[in-house]
Amino acid sequence: MRQRGSIREMGEGRFRIAIYLGVDANGKRKYYYETIHCSNKKEAQKYLTQKLNEIDNGTFIKPANMTSREYLDEWEENTLKARVRPKTYKSYKQLIELYIKPYLGNFKIKDINPLLIQNMYAAMITKGLSPRTVRYTHTVLKNALNQAIKWQITKTNPCDNVDLPKQARKEMKVLTPEQAKKFLEACTYNRWGVLFELLLTSGMRPEEALGLKWEDVDFKNNRIHVKRVLTRTKKGWNLEEPKTSKSRRTIPLPKEVIKSLKEHKKNQAEEKLKAKETLNYDKDKEKFKPEELKEKLNDPKIYVDYGFVFAAQNGSPLEERNVSRYFKDLLKKENLPDIRLYDLRHTCATLLLAAGENPKVVSERLGHASITLTLDTYSHVLPDMQKQATDKLEKMLF
Repeated sequence: MRQRGSIREMGEGRFRIAIYLGVDANGKRKYYYETIHCSNKKEAQKYLTQKLNEIDNGTFIKPANMTSREYLDEWEENTLKARVRPKTYKSYKQLIELYIKPYLGNFKIKDINPLLIQNMYAAMITKGLSPRTVRYTHTVLKNALNQAIKWQITKTNPCDNVDLPKQARKEMKVLTPEQAKKFLEACTYNRWGVLFELLLTSGMRPEEALGLKWEDVDFKNNRIHVKRVLTRTKKGWNLEEPKTSKSRRTIPLPKEVIKSLKEHKKNQAEEKLKAKETLNYDKDKEKFKPEELKEKLNDPKIYVDYGFVFAAQNGSPLEERNVSRYFKDLLKKENLPDIRLYDLRHTCATLLLAAGENPKVVSERLGHASITLTLDTYSHVLPDMQKQATDKLEKMLF
């Protein structure tokens, strides 16, 4: 039986491993060679055993001849897809296909260096791409090359030694306290006003609110639990884990918003009664054959109860783009600033910080990964907070 691997000492802590990979289509024997640096032959043997196990498990990658294009394909399929949400995966893949592969794809992964990456970013800027796009592309490439280090394909990440273009901060659009009051008054007469109320007072992301179920609403203690987000795909919709571990959180709500939610639940129950038939998805789906269930789910006269707090007239989850259209119409009707649905979250944070609320509390309410992110995002409020702090200090001491 042919020996699968061998080790040869090269001197000065260097060892050369050789692994037999079988024969190619022409009957020629194939080998994989790699020179590694370690203190003794025992460590070299351990590395060789690891590579042989990777071959047996089908996870072995030949870094010497792998191009960046081939590596990125491996990374997308074996790591990225399982680690991020479909929406994020789609945006990462788009950046890789549009910018990274055309410039770096034909280079060997081991030959990628800071100068090549810096030139790629310069070319992107020359083409008129924004600093934000360049920085986002940098994040994707850096993540990919960090994995290359873990897979022992490269020893360092060249992304660590490049300069990024400065990103011009856009002025954040939010409602003033007076505008927010006017907006909430108008919500009373809008079909999805209770959803807009919730977004403004809770600081939730729209996808978190659209994924909210009645089981997540604690009417007794006036609070909600954020446990999932609603995402859209080509095939329909999915419920997924929130963005980060900090995004799973409990948010206390004003009593008026809880009152609006109770009224909304009552109206939703009346809509169910108008339907030809009501199907409780979790309880009733096992009663039907797959084709029968599919037919019922697609019947507009049947209310399919998935348990969503905010649902269409047939029980299915709302689409954010449709909700945004209602939101924009409401702003226009009330002669309020033209902001995005997501800006209700920014409005909530800005109002709380401007009122002197502890940034740590605001950060937890928003579900930010760290308080640093909160302070960086809402830095425009900090001068007012510093002024308030100075006034308090002056009153205390003078």
